[in-house]
Amino acid sequence: MEYVRLGQTGLKVSRLCLGCMTYGDPDRGHHSWVLREADSKPFFREAWEAGINFFDTADMYSIGASEEVTGRALKELAPRDQVVIATKVFNPMSDAPNDRGLSRKHIMAGIDDSLRRLDTDYVDLYQIHRFDYDTPIEETMEALHDCVKAGKVRYIGASSMWARQFIEMQHVADLNGWTRFVSMQNFYNAAYREEEREVIPYCEDNGIGLIPWSPMARGFLTRRPEGKSFGSTERAKSDPVAARVFGRDADFDVANAVCDVADAMGVPPAQVALAWVLKNPAITAPIIGASKDGHLKDALAAMSVELSAEDCKKIEDAYQPQWPKGHR
Repeated sequence: MEYVRLGQTGLKVSRLCLGCMTYGDPDRGHHSWVLREADSKPFFREAWEAGINFFDTADMYSIGASEEVTGRALKELAPRDQVVIATKVFNPMSDAPNDRGLSRKHIMAGIDDSLRRLDTDYVDLYQIHRFDYDTPIEETMEALHDCVKAGKVRYIGASSMWARQFIEMQHVADLNGWTRFVSMQNFYNAAYREEEREVIPYCEDNGIGLIPWSPMARGFLTRRPEGKSFGSTERAKSDPVAARVFGRDADFDVANAVCDVADAMGVPPAQVALAWVLKNPAITAPIIGASKDGHLKDALAAMSVELSAEDCKKIEDAYQPQWPKGHR
């Protein structure tokens, strides 16, 4: 396993990050395909034994259950100082009006709740899950800074938003001497490349680590499409986001191009899709999901897949520009 710095920090993270949205409780939340704790533990162990030290979750995944499962699993595997735990705050955790967003009230309550569920004294990377249009940026950035100064958070990061919003939040932190974001968790894969316009160049120029979510397009790029179908898996059948985000003819053209390259190379499409993201020198650690045997093996193998210029051109020529997605 290769280890790289997260942005300009001294923190070393594995080249792959295990996304933990898949682990929790299907009865808490919105996803029937989520694995329960007993079924989740083998994936944590396989990831750790493969050298992955970076694990990403969020308070809203299974309404807290993912953090609970992640905390217990990692505590069984390794000393706390050997793992890098990332979680997020923003999304509603209940129907209460203040149990959501990026107000000082919710951030302060949110970090304490996440620490309790993860059963840890601190979070390595605390991320805002989305931009909050209802809260002043100054309020959010000062609250995050105070979490760092209180020792509850080591670094802060952001997730999908407009480039101008991210830049403004960094500017507010700079003006006040508050903690800056060190990472951006954005939506990026071969079927969705709009981040290449502003967000990725800004992060690359400013030394901000990029840890994209959905590098294989929620599984859309891991198998050849059957016509315009999204597949027959439980996740494919119950994932309204995939159908909304990847419904254009051009998206299916990209998926078929990925599969054509994979067939020519004699490897699974998942390896080609992830290798395409990893080839971008701006990317620090894509966030991968694993819920079945072979998922982690494919992700690890992708690190050794060498795509030629012709392979990349075939995939990239199929892409058609689109309106930015993933911010909401």
